[in-house]
Amino acid sequence: MDEDTLRIIPLGGLGEIGLNMMLFEYGDTIMVVDAGIMFPEDYMLGVDIVIPDITYLKGKKDKVKGIILTHGHEDHIGAIPYVLPEIDAPIYGTPFTLGLLEYKLREHKLVDRASLNKIAPRERIDIGPFNVEFVRVSHSVVDGVGLGIRTPVGLVVHSGDFKISQIPVQGEMTDIAKFAAFGEEGVLALMSDSTNVEKEGYTISEKEIGGTLEDIFRECTGRIIVAMFASNVIRAQQVVNIAQMFGRKVAFNGRSMLASVAIAKNLGYLHIPESQEITIGNVKNTPDEEVLIVTTGSQGEPMSALNRMASGSHKQIKIKPGDTVILSSKFIPGNEKAIAHIINRLYKKGAEVIYEKVSAIHVSGHAFQEELKLMINLTKPRYFIPIHGEYRHLIRHAHLAQQVGIPEENIFLAENGGTVIFDKSRGWLGESIDTGRILVDGKGVGDIGTSVLRERRDLSEDGLVIVAMAVDEETGIVVQGPDIISRGFVFEDRSRDILEDAKCIVLEIIEERAKKGSDDWEGTKAKIVKALRRYFFFVIERRPVILPIILET
Repeated sequence: MDEDTLRIIPLGGLGEIGLNMMLFEYGDTIMVVDAGIMFPEDYMLGVDIVIPDITYLKGKKDKVKGIILTHGHEDHIGAIPYVLPEIDAPIYGTPFTLGLLEYKLREHKLVDRASLNKIAPRERIDIGPFNVEFVRVSHSVVDGVGLGIRTPVGLVVHSGDFKISQIPVQGEMTDIAKFAAFGEEGVLALMSDSTNVEKEGYTISEKEIGGTLEDIFRECTGRIIVAMFASNVIRAQQVVNIAQMFGRKVAFNGRSMLASVAIAKNLGYLHIPESQEITIGNVKNTPDEEVLIVTTGSQGEPMSALNRMASGSHKQIKIKPGDTVILSSKFIPGNEKAIAHIINRLYKKGAEVIYEKVSAIHVSGHAFQEELKLMINLTKPRYFIPIHGEYRHLIRHAHLAQQVGIPEENIFLAENGGTVIFDKSRGWLGESIDTGRILVDGKGVGDIGTSVLRERRDLSEDGLVIVAMAVDEETGIVVQGPDIISRGFVFEDRSRDILEDAKCIVLEIIEERAKKGSDDWEGTKAKIVKALRRYFFFVIERRPVILPIILET
C-alpha cells in the first residue's frame, strides 16, 4: 500500500441499517469511527445480535491508535465489548456516550480494560496523522457529534447521525456554522448519513411532538405508559415536563431505562423534581390519574418491561382498562410483527394504544432530503460518499448529491469491505477486503455459521426425530429399542402408526447390516437417515431433522 494514501474502509453500515463501523488508514495508523451492532434478521434464528467482522483490524491491531464514537446508540457503540478484548486502543466520545458505554462495559466486566477519553464539540485531538474536530449535531440522542478529520491528503467530513432542526430542544442544535466553516476551508470528501434519504422535505421538531403529547395527557384519566428508547433523553425530559403540568408522578421501568436515566441525571441532561419521581413499586399506591410510567419495549423486545406488562408477567404493573400506552418511537424495519403482537395484547387487556400510525408521537433523528442537500451545500465537498443505510438509500443519496452539483464521477458508492482511496491529487475505489457479519448467540461469538442457521431453520419448520437403540458390540443384535422420539414433528399419541412403521424400517436396516457382517455403524446411520427421510416425506410430506443414536454394549 502506498504510504501517502488515505484508505477509508467500511466494515459495516453500508448496505444495511446498523452495524456501523468505519476505518481510516494512513501509513502506520488506523483510526476507527464507531463500532455498532445490528439486530438479527428473521432467518438468524436464536441469534442475539450481529457485530462486524474485525478480522482485518485484528491483523493490524498494532496500527489501531484510537476509536471514536459519534453517539450512544447501539448501532454505533454496541460492538465495543466484543472489539475491546481484541483491539487495545483508547476510546473517545462525549460524556453521555461514554456513560452509556461504561454501563455496557461494566456488564461485560471490561470497564477496567478500557481507556475512555471525554471530548466536547469544537474540541480537536490528534490520533497519529489525523487531527479530529468534533461538531455538535442534533439527533434522537443527546451528545451526538459529527467529525472534521484533517488528514495529510485533505479534510474529510463525517456527518454522524444528524438532522438539522431550526427549533432545538435542550440546545441540541446541529452546528451548521462549523460545517460551513469546513466548506470554506475546503472539504476533500463528505461522508453523510443516508438513513432518511427517501423522506422529502424537513424533519419536524421535537417541540411539535410535545404538543401532541400534551393533547394526549389532557384527555387521559387513567394511567399513562410511555414506551420509548432508553437513550432518548430529550423525549424523556419532554414527557416528564408534561407530566408535571398535569400533576402526574413519573416512574421509570426497565434496566436500560433506569441506567440511561441515572447517567443523564448525573450529567445534567435530565431534570426531575425529587417529589415527582416514584419507584415502580409505589405505582400501586398512587391514584391512576397521577401516574406516568416511562418504560422500555417500544420495539416489541421479548424480555422488555412493556412486553412483560402486555403478557401479564410483570411483577408490579398489570395492564387494565383505562390505561393509555404510547409507543413513542419509530417501528424499526423487521420489528413490525413483534410490535403489532404487543399492541394487540394491550388492547385485549383493555388499554388504549397510541402509536406512530395513528398519531404523530415520534420524530426521526435522521435528516430528510432538504437537510441532506443543505449539508452538501454547506460543506461543498469535492467527493461524496453516502453512508449509513441500505443500498437503495445509498443510491438515492448519490442521486441527491448529483442534483446539488456533485459530478457523478466524484460520488463513491462503497459497500462493506470496499475501499475508498485518496492521495493529494485524486480519489478512487480500490480493491475490497474480506469482511462480513459475526453472529453472537449467548456467550458464543462467531461460532454460529450458515450450516447452524440452516439446521435451526430445518428444526423450526419440520421438527426433530431421534432414533435411539442399543446393540450388542459383538453380534450387532439390537438389545434395546429402537425408540423413536419426536419433537415438533408429529403428535406422538395420534401418529403412533407412523412411528411404529418407522421402527420397522430401522430394524430392517439393522438386520441387513447383520447379514452382511458389516461393522460400519456410520454408514448404517446414514442409511437410517436416508430411509426415514424418504418414508416421512411419502406419508406426511415433512422433512424433519433425523438423529440416529446407536450405543454399543
